[in-house]
Amino acid sequence: MRPISRTSTATAAALALALAVSGLVVGVGAGTAQASTCSRSYLPLQDPSCTPGVYNPDVTQSTIDSTICVSGWTSTVRPPTSYTNPLKVQGIADYGYSDTDTSDYEEDHLVPLELGGSPRDPGNLWPEPRYGSPTAYTKDGVETRLKNAVCDGRITLFAARSAIRTNWTTALEVTGIG
Repeated sequence: MRPISRTSTATAAALALALAVSGLVVGVGAGTAQASTCSRSYLPLQDPSCTPGVYNPDVTQSTIDSTICVSGWTSTVRPPTSYTNPLKVQGIADYGYSDTDTSDYEEDHLVPLELGGSPRDPGNLWPEPRYGSPTAYTKDGVETRLKNAVCDGRITLFAARSAIRTNWTTALEVTGIG
């Protein structure tokens, strides 16, 4: 039997949410726990088999001056919460988090929009905890510092993306930004 991918489960979650909102689904049985498909053993990192990281093909080294290095550019590509919230709910189930309060997680882009990560590909999104050490807030600072280094010409886009995709907790040191 082939395992269910996050893309498939995210699509199913989005469909279920749409049906529920439209009133076509009355309810779901309580206690219908799903076995987790993504490992929490990588935390504070994502499970790379569930969230490998995906790049936005419109962002390349030659386009950074008209994309990521333009103030406010990420707001032009950021998906709405109506898209990311169902993915977050599904991701919380996929990771088997016992805390299912969605406000305790950021549906995070592994390769951040600031570095030209794919805005909507489920392979680039995962429910990153806002608690523990380090947290989603810590990663936000790393993302900004890497983007600034790319836009200042201190490192290449490739180097920044590779470092954050491999291990965001060491990305600054690996790139020499540290």
